[in-house]
This record gives sequence, C-alpha cells and structure tokens, in this order.
Amino acid sequence: MSPHRTNSPRTAPRRTSPKQTPATLATSPEPVPAEPRLATLHYLYLLAMLAVIAAILTAAMVMQYVRGELPCPLCLLQRAALFGVAFGIMQQFHSGFSFRNTGLSLLFAIFLLVVSVRQTLLDIYPRPGHEYIGSAILGLHMPVWSILIAIALLIAYAFKLIIFGNADEVRNARLADHPLIRALALVLGLYMVAIVLINFGSVILQCGLDECHTFSYKLLQ
Repeated sequence: MSPHRTNSPRTAPRRTSPKQTPATLATSPEPVPAEPRLATLHYLYLLAMLAVIAAILTAAMVMQYVRGELPCPLCLLQRAALFGVAFGIMQQFHSGFSFRNTGLSLLFAIFLLVVSVRQTLLDIYPRPGHEYIGSAILGLHMPVWSILIAIALLIAYAFKLIIFGNADEVRNARLADHPLIRALALVLGLYMVAIVLINFGSVILQCGLDECHTFSYKLLQ
C-alpha cells in the first residue's frame, strides 16, 4: 500500500521587486527643479509690471485730486480694469506661477482696451454738454493713453508667456527664497490696496448711489 499523501495548499510564489541599482535610480524620473535665474527674472518681470500699473493709477489720482479733473464713468471702468490686471499679478506672488492668474490679467487688459477705444470714439464727436474731454499729456488725452497702456500690457504678457511659458522651469520657485523681491511685492501690494480703497471712497463721494457726473462730488454739495 502506498503511504497516505496529504495535499498541502499551494502557496503562490512571492513576487520580489527588482533591486534598484544605481543605474535604475539614475534613470528614474525626478521633478524638474526651478531654474533660479529664470525664476528671479519672472518675479522681477511681474514686479515691474505691478510698479508701472501703480504709477499709472497714481498719476490718474494726481489728475483728479490736484488738477480737479473728476473721472467720467468710462474712466472709472478703466481704473477698475487696471485694478483687475494688478490683482492677477498680485495673485502670482501669492500663489505662485499660474496660467489662470495670467488669463485673469489678460482678460482685464482686453477689457481696458475695449473701454478706452469706446471712450476715444465718443471723444472724437463730443456729445452736447460734454465738449470738454480733459487735458492732454504730451499731446494725448487720457483715453488714448489708456489704449496705449492696454496694448503695452498685452504685448508684455505675450513676452511673458514666450519667455516664462514653460511652467516646469518656474512652478517650483518659492517667493520666500527671494526676500528682497518678496518685501517689494508686499509694499506694492499694500499700496495697490490703499489705492483701491481711496478710489472706492472717492467714487462714493462723486456718484453716491446715482449716475456719475464730472461736475462735482455729489455728496459734498
């Protein structure tokens, strides 16, 4: 008689992971580090754009408060468009490189171009009672300057996307690694917030809850 054989359960063979040799470690994909110089140039580019927008809005406020030229409704829309462009830039400093924030600024730059072209066309044939279209700076009135500013912003963003469009080179950059740029961005950001608050209060004084006019501040009469 043959001895009794017990059927032992079959065990599945263990799968051993391949040993990682130095050669395989060298070929494993790694995150692309940020290019320090390119990241610095990107932050400086944004900082310059924010500084230019702040200077433009400051000049508009000087025209209003020093020279007494109250902004028209279309002028206020142009200021709001510049605030929108600046907000997109400030978001780049806050949350890092983002095509979404770039698109936001581009959208407001296009809005600035549309509104300024509209006002320029209206100023070519002034309506009755609106013959005065404001003083000129270097021979150009403010709506024409707004057209040039909008075109300059669109060109600046085109170059920005051409130079820094490869997000792999700048997406890992941290603003904390650039303390001087971070401090300047914070100062400019706070200044932009102050300009927004001043303009908001000025609009309330000028317009109240009714239509805006360029004759006087409605709530101060």
